[in-house]
Amino acid sequence: MLRIARIPLGPIGTNGYVLYKEGRALVIDPGGDFDKLHTFMEEKNLQVEAILLTHAHFDHIGAVEEVRKHYKAPVYVHLEEADWLETPSKNGSEWFGMDPVVANGPDFILEPGTQRIGDFQFEVRHVPGHSPGSVAFVFRNERFTIAGDTLFQRGIGRTDLPGGDYEQLIDAILEQLLTLRDDMKIYPGHGEPTTVGEERKANPFLT
Repeated sequence: MLRIARIPLGPIGTNGYVLYKEGRALVIDPGGDFDKLHTFMEEKNLQVEAILLTHAHFDHIGAVEEVRKHYKAPVYVHLEEADWLETPSKNGSEWFGMDPVVANGPDFILEPGTQRIGDFQFEVRHVPGHSPGSVAFVFRNERFTIAGDTLFQRGIGRTDLPGGDYEQLIDAILEQLLTLRDDMKIYPGHGEPTTVGEERKANPFLT
């Protein structure tokens, strides 16, 4: 059975996720606080198979390099943001007067469609608008989706950062996320989980 843990990480409490079963795990958006992640892995006796990024803004990538080096796990990101890990002016850490966040480039590029990593299988959906390379990871059989900063409980991702596009994000959410079944659980990059059905009915940006 696939389990999911939502762990607030980094300077603004970004939702990092650990998906795990049978001693193996995927880490999604390790936004910082490596020690917190490492403690969880030790408690559950998990080995990291891969690090998946919904996008490469600084608050989602803060512990990428520590997780990659400690667990010898490859990093996956969309092609549109393949150089953001290494570039503070693109990942946003340069914009807010904070220390630069820098990691080495990805090991693999995420492409839309079915992806298999070890015993984990999921669908990658490109949902641009918050950032050019934003993606969602759809675990159809388990009925949940890791949506990053695209769709939130009663909200959507901000589009006022470089590379953001409001109309593009709305279109992408409608086409890529609201076409999922109503009981599909949405785990966002910030805040509490929701469902497709709830957002279809009550999200002020989409109704």
